[in-house]
Amino acid sequence: MQTRRKTLQHSAIVAGLLAATGLFPGHALAFNAKAFDAKTMSDALKALGAAAPTESKDVTIIGPDIAENGAVVPLGASTTLAGVKQLLILVEKNPSALVAAFNLTDSVDANISTRAKMGQSSDVYAVAIMNDGRALFAKKEVKVTLGGCGG
Repeated sequence: MQTRRKTLQHSAIVAGLLAATGLFPGHALAFNAKAFDAKTMSDALKALGAAAPTESKDVTIIGPDIAENGAVVPLGASTTLAGVKQLLILVEKNPSALVAAFNLTDSVDANISTRAKMGQSSDVYAVAIMNDGRALFAKKEVKVTLGGCGG
């Protein structure tokens, strides 16, 4: 009979073996606390080592015009450009601007989505950080009718 304890032990052993053999991607375990603690988009991009952002028609932000519940706002970002290192979603008026960061390679379709908490209406940014350090963005205003972050 498989007990909870044995299942956890087996999971820990498998994770250890994957890490030891290098099959756990190292960048998947990376977390940039400074970027996620940043209060502004420019501070978050600076913490990630990106240049000043430039608006681009090649980057798309996906989100509702009006979010009825600020606690779960569906947001997405995409681009067809090659050479994308990271795709970011930032909410300008959130306590911490950076909502999500996805590390990408050219073998991955640069099309991501997540749900974010928004306390108030704000501009939302999709930022594509390129391999050469450029940061390209698109923005959209999302109006929140019911506060999600205590607002």
